[in-house]
Amino acid sequence: MTRAAKHSRFDDFQGILTGALIVAIGISFFKSAGLLTGGAVGISFLIHYATGANFGLTLFLINLPFYWLAVKRMGMEFTLKTLATVCLVALASELLPQVFSIARIDPFFAAIAGGLLIGVGMVILFRHRASLGGINVLVLWLQEHFGWRAGKLQMGLDIAILLCGTFVVPPLVLAASVLGAVLLNFALAVNHKPGRYMAF
Repeated sequence: MTRAAKHSRFDDFQGILTGALIVAIGISFFKSAGLLTGGAVGISFLIHYATGANFGLTLFLINLPFYWLAVKRMGMEFTLKTLATVCLVALASELLPQVFSIARIDPFFAAIAGGLLIGVGMVILFRHRASLGGINVLVLWLQEHFGWRAGKLQMGLDIAILLCGTFVVPPLVLAASVLGAVLLNFALAVNHKPGRYMAF
């Protein structure tokens, strides 16, 4: 099998820009319906709903402690791309409501569309060696140093974040949030498999 060509800097630039925008649109769907999800985005949603704090700024600040781990675990290139991605997603999530608004959206439709959009956006980011940072980097580090299974740990932390949502969102919205998180991970599982696409 022929090894795929390495992405150029322009490839990475447009891939990160595209992936970040798709993720931010999915986040806008979640935000409009008051939904939650897992990871650093989910923690940012919890803080945003509970305190009214700026979502984009919260997402940026939550990720700061994880960049040192990212450098140690994934290297400087990955870390810089992830930093750029988080900045773009945080900025876009605050600017998008100024260019389009959602007057009404069903929470289950928001979960389906938003979950799939975020998942697809993350696939694009992964293919350009970038991510949304945060908890994913932490679980990889814990797996490397303590042997804890990253997949199970990630799932456990995401469930814990969603369970915390019982204090800030209604039960129906929480149910839609679980659906959205499942579909997000489904999009990742189906479209991001080792060996299926290698361009780095």
